Amino acid sequence: MEPQVATQQSPAHTTLGPPLETANSGFLDTLGLGSLQNLLNDGGPIVWILLLLSVFVTMVILVKFWQFQWTGINRRGRVDYAIRSWTMGYHSQSLEYLTAIDRNPLAKVIAHAMRGLLYRPGDIQLVREDVERVALEQVASARSFLRVIEAVVQIAPLLGLFGTVLGMIQAFTALQSAGAEADPAVLAGGISVALLTTAVGLAVAIPSAFALHWFESSVDRFSDTVENMLTGIFTNRLTETTPAQFDRATPHPPSSVKQEGPKLAAVKHAD
Repeated sequence: MEPQVATQQSPAHTTLGPPLETANSGFLDTLGLGSLQNLLNDGGPIVWILLLLSVFVTMVILVKFWQFQWTGINRRGRVDYAIRSWTMGYHSQSLEYLTAIDRNPLAKVIAHAMRGLLYRPGDIQLVREDVERVALEQVASARSFLRVIEAVVQIAPLLGLFGTVLGMIQAFTALQSAGAEADPAVLAGGISVALLTTAVGLAVAIPSAFALHWFESSVDRFSDTVENMLTGIFTNRLTETTPAQFDRATPHPPSSVKQEGPKLAAVKHAD
């Protein structure tokens, strides 16, 4: 007799791992996105809209912050130095120095004023009006996209409140349909989910409001600085000059500038 070889048949269905939903849930929890998924599922389309608004306003805030840092909107150290040199009589050198600072909006406005006074000294009124035009352009550029942040600050809480109202309507409708067998716990759960949209709306609006306040205060400070410095340019800061300085026919250049050809651009000054 030939020996019989025992064969073991594999089962038709073999479990290779946890169910797909359980695996996805565990993966999201590992990334810290499980609570976010629950938030989106419970909040519905209103929370989705608020999430998109938060991403959008965050991008706008980052772009504006980069703009303010790159242009140095409130850095006035070099501009102050150029104005002091202008009042001492170094007009061409001061203008050349400011022209090299092409990114600073404050330097652009003061350079326009110096250029007008240097080349069109007889048209002071026209120079003032043109410099005012340039200043308004720079202020408008600094204020760009701030309306967008302000709109998000106002709309986000209203959207959250709208989602809460819709959730409350659904909760009370379900309670009415249940009739005498209504469970107060179910009503409480529906109300808590409805209030979720209000919390998300406030979470989007509050940080945006802080950022908007910082940007607006920076723009207001920039506007005040422009007005102050332009006044100093057109009046030549007469009240800051001592009587002894009035008697000097030709002011002496700074010690760090060569006598034969002072170049302010060669002098390094930190902002």
